[in-house]
Amino acid sequence: MLGAAGGAVEAVLARERRTQCSVILLTDGTTSATTVFTELGRQQRASRGLAVFEVPTEGKTPNLMRTQLSQVLDEARRLRYVSGCVTLVVVSDDPAFLTASAEWSLKGRLLTWSNKLLAVTRRPLQDLPHLYTSFSMMNAMLIILDTSSAFPRCVVYLCLPYSPPGEEALEVATWSPHHNLTLTSDLQLFPEKFHTILHRPRLVVATGEFQPHAVIKPSEAPDREIYEGPMHRLLHLLAHSLNFTYDLQQPPDGVWGVKLKNGSWTGMVGMVVRHEVDLGLGPFAVTSVRAEVVDYTAPILVDYGRIMGGQGQQEVDPWGFVMPFTPMVWAVFLAVLLAVIAVHVALLMLHSGHQMVTLQGSWLVDTCFCYVRVLLQQDTSLSNRRWWERLLLGSWMVMTLVFVRSYAGTLMSMLAVRYIPQPYQSLRDVLDDPAATMVWEADTMYVQYFRGVDSGTFREVKELDEAGRIIYVRSNEYARVRDDLVKHGRHVFVSEALTGKDLVAQYFSMAGECHFYQSREMFLPFMFAMIGQKDSPLVPALSKRIRSVTEAGLYWHWLDSHIPNSTSCSRATNRISVQSALSVTNLWGMFVVLVSGHSLALLLLCFEILVAHLTQSEDSTRTAA
Repeated sequence: MLGAAGGAVEAVLARERRTQCSVILLTDGTTSATTVFTELGRQQRASRGLAVFEVPTEGKTPNLMRTQLSQVLDEARRLRYVSGCVTLVVVSDDPAFLTASAEWSLKGRLLTWSNKLLAVTRRPLQDLPHLYTSFSMMNAMLIILDTSSAFPRCVVYLCLPYSPPGEEALEVATWSPHHNLTLTSDLQLFPEKFHTILHRPRLVVATGEFQPHAVIKPSEAPDREIYEGPMHRLLHLLAHSLNFTYDLQQPPDGVWGVKLKNGSWTGMVGMVVRHEVDLGLGPFAVTSVRAEVVDYTAPILVDYGRIMGGQGQQEVDPWGFVMPFTPMVWAVFLAVLLAVIAVHVALLMLHSGHQMVTLQGSWLVDTCFCYVRVLLQQDTSLSNRRWWERLLLGSWMVMTLVFVRSYAGTLMSMLAVRYIPQPYQSLRDVLDDPAATMVWEADTMYVQYFRGVDSGTFREVKELDEAGRIIYVRSNEYARVRDDLVKHGRHVFVSEALTGKDLVAQYFSMAGECHFYQSREMFLPFMFAMIGQKDSPLVPALSKRIRSVTEAGLYWHWLDSHIPNSTSCSRATNRISVQSALSVTNLWGMFVVLVSGHSLALLLLCFEILVAHLTQSEDSTRTAA
């Protein structure tokens, strides 16, 4: 009879034309491995490789059998890594062994949807009900040897996913030596069972509020909520395409999900890990920690972390009178002034150096103040000046005229500008301000990331958390955080760039002004996708459709239509022009300079009077003596 089974297996695999895949034969020891290889393996020469594994089950407890089975499948998985793809053929008449081999093939990562499972048995179909659930969710088929007929005959069955209770497997083909392989159904061998699900199932999908992707609003009906946003539109499209309905369920703790120290998971990720739901809508950030326990669909988008802060009140910079020129211009101009004075003094010393000693008065001070008086637009005397002194002074006057006129024109323009403070443009700005408090959403991948780092900027964020300068909120509290905390300027909200953009646009739609800004710095880029249970065949089926949606730009079109006024504040300037009177509070910097100058002049005057008084007293004493 194994010869007939070998012919059926060969005929089924020949239809697949997977010549680059290895074939793994797995038997329970009832029939020797040599016989299995001779009858089933000799015809598989077209494959890349062939391996035979035996797990004897006679006289062994179920736990011992599972232990040995897991060890054997670990070795088989190495073959899959080498060949790239495999077809697992399980030969057994023991229903428990067939069921365990299917389950451990999934748990041991031997079988994914691209790899196939073919079970060969002589047991009648009614003795194998426990196989239906596992085989229906796998790329698997069942070959049953019909021992009741006079000639060798095999029947090929397929278990469809989400079949109603009590429904038997579907016969798709028969094989006999005389008629070879004959299809008895419209379905092909190893069909894409999740291309369109025949039995329309009702799936459970975990969801939470994630602006602007998924929004939850209360409805007029009690205990009912309205789900909106691009992700819910995507879910509706996927449900229509794959032919399923769904119920939405929110996590009891209201978070996305992080891994706890005991290995368990919170939030929506935990619901998927515990098989409480079939899918997680999200979108969820793709991280290696989460990928260990769930499967991600194809990426939907890429987003970055960004800071949202409240803009300060419009104000004039009181030190704006020094702003018309950059510090470099002021330094160069001062250097030129000192150079001109030095040249003038040097030329005087060169032409009449022997007379300078005998001249009475402060000739050096007079020369210096001659140029300073020109800079301050005061008069200066040119009597008794040599021609080169007149030329040098005239050149300085022309340069000073251009400089002063440029300064005055630029200053007049700047006094009409109001400055709107946007102090936090990076995480470093927040960390360096001891009065700033950060607001993060609780139990997200950002929080899990900075709590696990040991160096760098995010280590300082972790220390900020330990110091109590981070507030954690839920996703449904974003609007309250924006209006009650961030608006006043001492709190900053750290979230995805699109979430902050949506919150800024919402406020502009309500108030008609750009009261918030987003930082120039972006950090921690993440891909975002839906999640499913580990090794769930739904994930590859969803991924194909998600790629079509994203490649067509449909998801971003939904995003743009969901965020009105999304670009109104994206390029808002922090300086605006006004036509209003200036107050003392706008110009107090100039008065500080004025008062400081007069105070210094008064001190110098007092010092001169004191020195003159002391000198006069000494002269009187000498005269009297």
